[in-house]
Amino acid sequence: MNAAVCRRYGPPECVTIEAVETPAPGPRDVLIRVRATTVSSADWRIRSLSMPYGFAAFGRLAFGVRAPRQPILGSELSGDVVAVGSAVRLFAPGDAVIAYPGIKLGAHAEYCCVPEQSAIVKKPPHISYEHAAALAFGGTTAIDFLRRAKVRVGDHVLINGASGAVGSAMVQVAVDGGAHVTAVCSAGNASLVSALGASRVIDYAGTDFTGEGI
Repeated sequence: MNAAVCRRYGPPECVTIEAVETPAPGPRDVLIRVRATTVSSADWRIRSLSMPYGFAAFGRLAFGVRAPRQPILGSELSGDVVAVGSAVRLFAPGDAVIAYPGIKLGAHAEYCCVPEQSAIVKKPPHISYEHAAALAFGGTTAIDFLRRAKVRVGDHVLINGASGAVGSAMVQVAVDGGAHVTAVCSAGNASLVSALGASRVIDYAGTDFTGEGI
């Protein structure tokens, strides 16, 4: 199969298309033909080793000292199941799925193998492969933080950076859970965030939201 491979840290030119071995599913694995994937901020950070201040050494320990330990990046994808292991019960060849390999990466390839019990679900038929592939990175982060905050029906939630991958997912999940959302973003993205369900949108360039109640 072909894959986008990153064998050293650096600019986008470090990534090249190479022919690599197609992964073989183990007894509890699902092999997916990738139809769509994304280049997320996680991919950028790992490829360039651009870490927050003080985290560069940790980044090398986590991802590889001299080069990415996993040279095929990509943390989210959508596609079709082409093969399953002998112990797999939840998926079958032909299923359209959304998968989130996360830190294990590997989605920037024609095929990706993930465990049946990992973050993989069947793709709703009304969602395109392209849209489905972009859901997991922001969506899983949003759900995690909203659960930590124990947001309930009727709660008021302020979401800063509401038009980004995590923020836009957080707006939708919070609204779906019955919360009242005040969203903070640029004026140019106000209509988008309103369409996602925010009750109020604040332009951070024009209003200091830290001085207001929500």
